[in-house]
Amino acid sequence: MSKTGKVKTNALRQLDAKKINYKAYEYEAPAGFLDGISVAKATGMDVNKVYKTLVTQGASKEYYVCVIPVVAELDLKKAAKHFHEKKVEMIPAREITAVTGYIKGGCSPVGMKKAFQTAIHLAASELELMVVSAGKVGLQMELAVGDLQMVTGAALADLTVEE
Repeated sequence: MSKTGKVKTNALRQLDAKKINYKAYEYEAPAGFLDGISVAKATGMDVNKVYKTLVTQGASKEYYVCVIPVVAELDLKKAAKHFHEKKVEMIPAREITAVTGYIKGGCSPVGMKKAFQTAIHLAASELELMVVSAGKVGLQMELAVGDLQMVTGAALADLTVEE
């Protein structure tokens, strides 16, 4: 399971409890937060394997989690359609901790305070392994796409703005 013995976050504890294999990677974030492309460079990962976790709220006031490539932009209309909402909006950064239990830049799709409906951008279906936040700034985890789907209950969906 874990390749780092020091740090355990809710996300890593959940993966351990479900006996899901993963590799954890620590990186330096001197300013306290790095954008996803910088995280990919800091960990030496292929930028196309690194995904960011975005939290949205629908018109119904329900929260939804979107896991998309760090190089992409979330298409709010596609997300709304997927989650059967009139519209969804990104939640303000100041609300991330209250809603998820994680902080900006360290929000993992695994181990949030509550289980929210989650979708992973369908490009992940072409990957064997993907990288997401492990629940702390400076910590990423690599795991099988199917394992992330299983532990989060996520569906694959088209969620990004077309280039």
